[in-house]
Amino acid sequence: MAKLVQLTRTVCRSVKHQSSFTFQLQSRRSSFYFLNKYFTKPWNYSPNPRVSFTSCSYSSVTEEFQSPTTIDYRFVLPEENYHMLANSTIHDLLEKLEEYGDSVEIDGFDVDYGNEVLTLKLGNLGTYVINKQTPNRQIWMSSPLSGPSRFDWDKNAQAWIYRRTKGNLIKVLETELEQLCGKSINLSSA
Repeated sequence: MAKLVQLTRTVCRSVKHQSSFTFQLQSRRSSFYFLNKYFTKPWNYSPNPRVSFTSCSYSSVTEEFQSPTTIDYRFVLPEENYHMLANSTIHDLLEKLEEYGDSVEIDGFDVDYGNEVLTLKLGNLGTYVINKQTPNRQIWMSSPLSGPSRFDWDKNAQAWIYRRTKGNLIKVLETELEQLCGKSINLSSA
């Protein structure tokens, strides 16, 4: 059911400004009921396990299933400040990760930075990808341990914070790298 709720959120976000949409979904009858309950026009339903939903008008989803209110980051953090903070953070990480790579013995350890994307390869332990997302004023990170995260600049904390978990980008990386590589790392600027 959680996957269905996530799919519903995704569909609702993608059709917010459209009157109809088409997609297909592997589903059961109970999932059909759930989706049918929150949309105005009946679905085209087939009794076989593969259900095809087509040309459904979007109305609204109840409060409990709506995603958090979106923030227009252009008004929260001016673009020039965002670039300054994000570039500084990524370049600091690049330097510290290169130093860290010299101190750990991991086959395939490699740090690369290009096109505003920092890639940290840990051989068979996985790969981190950290990049800027200018339209959202965020830094995105893909982690082999925690998956994808989107970090926003928090003025009070003076750090990049993931709103869902309140995790600090630097602290998350320090914790995960120590867990993966077996050696602690200090990524803080000070």
